[in-house]
Amino acid sequence: MQDRKANIWQSIDWVTIGLYFLLVSLGWFNIYSAVYTGEQSEAFDFTARYGRQLIWIFASIIIMLIALVIDSKFYSSFSFVIYGVVIFLLIAVLIFGKTINGATSWFVIGPVRLQPSEFAKFATALALAKYLSAYNLKPEKIKTFIAFSAIAFLPLVLILLQKDAGSALVFFIFFLVYFREGMPSAYLLIGFLSITLFILSLIIDNYVIFLILEALAFIAFYLQVKNIKMTLYGALFLAIVTVVIWGASKLFDLPISKSNAILIGLAGSTVWYIGRLYKHKIREGYFILIVLFASVAFTFAVDSAFHKVFDDYQQQRIKVLLGIESDPYGAGYNVNQSMIAIGSGGAAGKGYLQGTQTKFKFVPEQSTDFIFCTVGEEWGFLGTSVILSLFLFLLLRLIYLAERQKSRFSRVFGYCVASIIFFHVAINVGMTIGLAPVIGIPLPFFSYGGSSLWGFTFLLFIFLKLDVNRTQLIN
Repeated sequence: MQDRKANIWQSIDWVTIGLYFLLVSLGWFNIYSAVYTGEQSEAFDFTARYGRQLIWIFASIIIMLIALVIDSKFYSSFSFVIYGVVIFLLIAVLIFGKTINGATSWFVIGPVRLQPSEFAKFATALALAKYLSAYNLKPEKIKTFIAFSAIAFLPLVLILLQKDAGSALVFFIFFLVYFREGMPSAYLLIGFLSITLFILSLIIDNYVIFLILEALAFIAFYLQVKNIKMTLYGALFLAIVTVVIWGASKLFDLPISKSNAILIGLAGSTVWYIGRLYKHKIREGYFILIVLFASVAFTFAVDSAFHKVFDDYQQQRIKVLLGIESDPYGAGYNVNQSMIAIGSGGAAGKGYLQGTQTKFKFVPEQSTDFIFCTVGEEWGFLGTSVILSLFLFLLLRLIYLAERQKSRFSRVFGYCVASIIFFHVAINVGMTIGLAPVIGIPLPFFSYGGSSLWGFTFLLFIFLKLDVNRTQLIN
């Protein structure tokens, strides 16, 4: 038993552990600064956030040791059991949880608050790693894609029901891992196009989007069949039908909007178009029609989903980010103050504990979602560059560790760890400088909060334990 423990400490990646403790320590110093008022006399004031964060840090060391002591094969053998337990907790929190800041995401037990969605990340990563490492699995098959999506989206849906859209969005990042393991590029392209269409649906009128989609459909049709005559006839017929519908609505004063006129024209011309496809036996055209109508339906669904999934304040923040609205004293207040704080830091910062934006509470949630503002104001460009470099080094290290795994299970889980941390860092930092919507996700190892720190600790050290046994096949 002693030899086995000694082997763990000899084989473990101490570089990653060093980065972990460095980031956690720097995070604590910034939390201390974010809540510092000049009246604190000791660092072990457990009534203050920095004092409570010390408790979470000490507890995370215990979590770290537990993750390293457990046998590597346990994580593979019981991955779906762990996933099932977390799914149960996500359901239970909807019934018994407490609503904080509009989200029913917390179990409150005395002074301790636990957020199951933070643990759902590593649990889902384990389940996906187990699924993708199955013997004879074919990543390119549609049934594989459906099963993978079901595993990833079940916790996402439950977290959305908690009104925590920020945490839910993290689960989309798992598709990058799937892409690494052989997901067809077309699936990833469809995902990016869906995001583009979602943004366009919020920025421009639907009828403009419909016209763009129709134009793209005809371009795709020509590229597939190389029949310019049929392509032009189809476009001309669609245009004539649409103009006739629109003209009739104006002539007879019918309540038909531009969007509906285009859709009626599309529906009418599609009947003729399907007849031509059947006559000339052009199968590619059916697929293009399906994609076109799916895109139109998606555009209609965006408005409903946007208002049902996101709370009012989140909708306002996204609209401000996209330039749809300007609200510097409302939804845009946090971002404006955040950018002021970071910009005021200059090259070298104002000095530790000297941040005026921090001290006068101009930036809300300074110790949690906007902790990066403290870094920018007090440490300046140099300090933020160092912190971002540490995160970049950690991500590159995790990718290196993932690539050296002999077991596919370990490799997939390693890429899940890197992807989750990347998403959190990119979105959190992007929020503070106005490049991403304010959706409320923490900066890994930096932001105040026990659930976040514990979740990331489990995530990282489970992978480090798998890396200890990197030469073994873990299925």
